[in-house]
Order: sequence, then structure tokens, then C-alpha cells
Amino acid sequence: MSVLLFFLTAFASAQDRTYSTTDKQAIKNFALANQSLDENLYDDAVKLLQKAISSDDKFIEAHDLLADVYRLMHQHKPAIEQYLKVIALGPDFNRAVYLKIGDEEIHEQHYDAAVKHLQKYLTYPDIGPKNLFLAQKLVIDCNFSIDAMQHPVPFKPVNMGPEINTVDDEYLPSVTADESTLIFTRKINNNEDFYKSVKVDGKWQTATYLSDQINTPDYNEGAQSISQDGKFLFFTGCNRPDGLGRCDIYIAQKKGDDWGKPYDLPEPINTPGWESQPSISADGRTLYFVSNRKGGYGGYDIWKSVLTDKGWGEPENLGPNINTSFDEQSPFIHADDSTLYFCSNGWPGLGGMDLFVSRLGKDGQWQKPVNMGYPINTGGDENGLTLTANGKDAFFSSNTLGGLGGYDIYTFELPENVRPHVVTYVKGKVNDAKTQQPLEAAVEIIDLEKNSPVYQDYSDINAGDFLATVISGKNYGLNISKAGYLFYSQNFSLIGHEAKDPLVISVLLEPIEVGNKVILNNIFFDTNKFDLQPESLAELAKLIEFMLLNPTLKIEISGHTDNVGNDQINQTLSENRAKAVYDFLIGNKIDVSRLVYKGYGKTQPIAPNDTEDGRKKNRRTEFKIIAK
Repeated sequence: MSVLLFFLTAFASAQDRTYSTTDKQAIKNFALANQSLDENLYDDAVKLLQKAISSDDKFIEAHDLLADVYRLMHQHKPAIEQYLKVIALGPDFNRAVYLKIGDEEIHEQHYDAAVKHLQKYLTYPDIGPKNLFLAQKLVIDCNFSIDAMQHPVPFKPVNMGPEINTVDDEYLPSVTADESTLIFTRKINNNEDFYKSVKVDGKWQTATYLSDQINTPDYNEGAQSISQDGKFLFFTGCNRPDGLGRCDIYIAQKKGDDWGKPYDLPEPINTPGWESQPSISADGRTLYFVSNRKGGYGGYDIWKSVLTDKGWGEPENLGPNINTSFDEQSPFIHADDSTLYFCSNGWPGLGGMDLFVSRLGKDGQWQKPVNMGYPINTGGDENGLTLTANGKDAFFSSNTLGGLGGYDIYTFELPENVRPHVVTYVKGKVNDAKTQQPLEAAVEIIDLEKNSPVYQDYSDINAGDFLATVISGKNYGLNISKAGYLFYSQNFSLIGHEAKDPLVISVLLEPIEVGNKVILNNIFFDTNKFDLQPESLAELAKLIEFMLLNPTLKIEISGHTDNVGNDQINQTLSENRAKAVYDFLIGNKIDVSRLVYKGYGKTQPIAPNDTEDGRKKNRRTEFKIIAK
């Protein structure tokens, strides 16, 4: 039953029922209060009901309706006071009072009292299935909350200060992987716009208006997700003339120091329904969002869509391990692509919307979520949690922690048990080796164990820079390529790597000219052997692609060793390793006339052989342009 229908019913009964009072003035004010409710004049209704109660403090119907109005206005304490008076005056006056007061007491974290009232409600016969389900759920919430409050988690929120927060509302913060840019929503005179702050020397600067290209004077912009490199902004726009539904998801791309014009994502992501609260994965290929479209489990569900060669794929519901018959919102997929944070009022919690974390199982399915605990979660609503790439620090907004005014943005250190996998970022810059000018080049980072890309994008056309997040504890290959240039190959290991230490790479691309060389850093052999290891396949595929794109080139493939061991054995080993690559290319339809191979043994070192690191660099495979 809607709130409006509830009050209409109450008003209708005011004309044809016998009340617990005979005081005419009390009854008159009660009837006038119902009229005010018909017109949504809640403050007037409160005053009239208080007058009715002043005329007769035992007017149980007035106490009951006043409690309902306070409940409607989210004034939980006075609502509880009035419901308690109803119960004192008539324990069996209205069984629904026990369900409603239980819900209100949960908001105030009075869980013991809430359990007693909810259990009383459940003793009544013939409760409808919806209310029966709700009451049983709230009892579960109470029992969970009582235990959670006995086992609090570490939580020390820090207000981000006047550089970010003002007397207006600030909320929904999101930050780039290198923590250089923070974007959030500020609400001024009921208009929501984006603001940004940049970090200089470890300190956030005073926030500024994001962009006239994205913000509008007539519509609200909010609920955003920024890509790890800060180049793309996904956000929610509502009631815009170019939209498909009431709220749609938009995307804008950064253009120099400003942003390009945003555009509405097409179907099947946006529909005539309601799509909002996007969160983009680290590789930019999976978009998580909230929708009330058909096929869900309840009101608002979390969905995902995967980017394919044909565009965004048909959205997939995240399933019953995430979504319930209630509401799930504010998804945030961490940069590890396997830890999801969201809020829900359907899973056992402390009241309202609680924050949860779910991890991707080995079977590729999301596991049942874990409540992030008390006092991160309370009897009120918690939502809009985002994290830094390192997974240690979280951002959120609150209006209950005594901030500068309204909702303020806070940060806190995330408890160990709800942190994501350790992630760091690779930050690079690509320039022309001759002119030193920035280049827009294709950048690919490959998980060598899985032989699959974890990042595919282009360096910035103006600055030549790129940023990618990668999970620590793995070995990666990096390939950078551009038409007219030799590709760049690098290998880096993040096994034992500290997340606080990002990997910074400067790349100089050599033009395709006779005599120029490329070290194939991701060609691997076992010690003293020349069989290609499986981890070499991605690099070999890149070399084949390069040869096919440049069909007139001829190359020499060369093998090199360090100075350890017998010179003749090293010479033979280097030749055999070069031939292994040569044979692989021929086996993949590269014309033999375009290839030669040669072993150089220890004769062409590129580093001193007096350290292990130097010897490792000397043990290498290269190719050299010998004809164009």
C-alpha cells in the first residue's frame, strides 16, 4: 500500500468511525491533519495532531497517525516515542505498529527493543506474505546487528577538509589510479554538478568546476566513474533531452585540459527505463551499473555489460549472490577486477543501506557478499564507497559525522579483511626516439602466464602518456607499437612488488630504418636450452603481426648469451635460440626469404657481466632490420 493510499484510508475512516476520544476539538484537529496530509503538508499535519493530543493525551488514533507522519518524514526518534504511546494505550490497537516501530528502532540502532517488537508482531495470525517476509528479515537484521556491534571493525574517518567540502552537499567521490585527480558531485540549490581536485605535493587542492561540456544548468549530473587513467568519465544524467529513459548513462572523453561533449550510451545499456551509477573496470571493457529493467530480482539490481568488437553487449544480471528482492546500488568494481563493493538493504545488515563486498570465485561467479561491519555500517544509509587502486584507502560521504555542512566527503583506511587484491599501476610515456615528440601508440600489457592481455589502449595523442593498473604478484609483458616504428618490448615482474611503488616507464620508439634493433624481452628459454617457453607466444604473435604489417622488411634474428661457461657452448646455444624463433616464424607463414638468423654468443654484451642483472640483460633475443 502506498503512503498516499494509507493516509487516504485513514482520512476516510475519520468520518465514519468511533474514536478512542469524545473530545470534539481533538477529533476536528485529527480530521484537519488528514486533510493536510492529502496535500502533502506534513509540518501542518504534525502541528494539528499535536493539538489533537493536547486536547486528549489518550487519543490513540492521533498518536498512531503522528507516529506515521514522523516515520514518513524520517524523524525516527519522535516516531518511536509516539508508537510506544500507542502500545501503552492499547497493546492490540493495531498490530502493524509493532512492525513499524521495529523498523524505526533499527534506524536508531535499538536492536534489542526492535527484536521484541518484531517478534510480538509475528505472534499475530494471518499476516500477509509480504509483511511476514519483511518482519522475518528485520529480525535477522537485528540479530546480525547485535553481534556486529559486539565485534566492531577498525574505522577512523577523516574529513577531507575545506579544499573539498563546503556548506553544500558533497558526495560520490572517485579517484584516478595514481591518486592525482578526485572527481565528486556537489549539490548547490538542488542542482548537481561535478567538481574536481588535483593533488599537488601530497595535498588536495581547492576543488574547481569540472567542465561546461559535462555540467549543465538545467539537469543533474552525478553518480560517476572515472577510468583508471582519468581519460574517460562515465556518469548518470537524468531527464536530458538526448536520453532514452528517465536516467541514462553517459560517457565523456578528456580532450587536453578539458572534456569532450558527452554522449548517451546506446541500447542495450540504456533503455526507456532507469539506468544509473556506472562503474567501469580497470581494462575499460566491463561496465557495471544499476537498473530496474525487467529480468531482475527486485527493485534495483546490479548489471554488467562487456564491450565487444560490435559494441556493448547485452547486459547480464549479476545474479542471486549479489541481487535480492530489495535494492542493490552504488557498485564499485576495484582495479583488481575481482572485488566488488556495493550497498544493499536486502542482505543482513544494520539497517537501511549497508556496504558489502563480494569476491569473484574461481568458477567465475560472484560469491555471497560480506557486510563490511560496524561502525562502517550503521542503522542509517551507507552508500557510494570507492577505493584507491592500492586498495588501502576508501572514500565515502556522510552527513552524520559533524562535517562542514550537509554531506561531506571522508576517507578512511579499509580493514584488512575487506581489502581487494594488491594492485599497482604502470605509468608510461611514449616519444619518438629522434624528435622526442609525444606519440599516440598502441599499448598492450599481457599476463604472461595466461598469455592474455590485461590492458589494451593508446597513449595520449597530445602528451604520449598512459596509465594501467595491474595486479601484483605476476609477470607481465609490455608491447608498444605504432605504424612506421619498431615495436617496443619490455618484461616486468610484480612478484613481491610493493603496491606503493608504481612502475614508471619511458619509451622511445625507433623509426623503421635499416640497422635499428628490437630486444625481444618476452622471449623465454629454460637455462641452457633452446625450446621456446609458452610465455613467449604473445611476443612471437606481436613479431608476426609486425612482419605482416610491413611486408617488404627483412630481418636478422639474433641470439646472445652472457660470458658464463664455455664460449663454444654459448655460441651454439645462441644460434639454436635464434633458429627457434626463425623456425616459429616460418611455421606461421612468414616467408623464409625475409629471415636470417645468427648466434653471437657473448660477443655483443649490452651490460657489464659482473652482476646478475647485467648478465640477465645480455642473455637476450633480438631482431634487426637488414632491408626495407
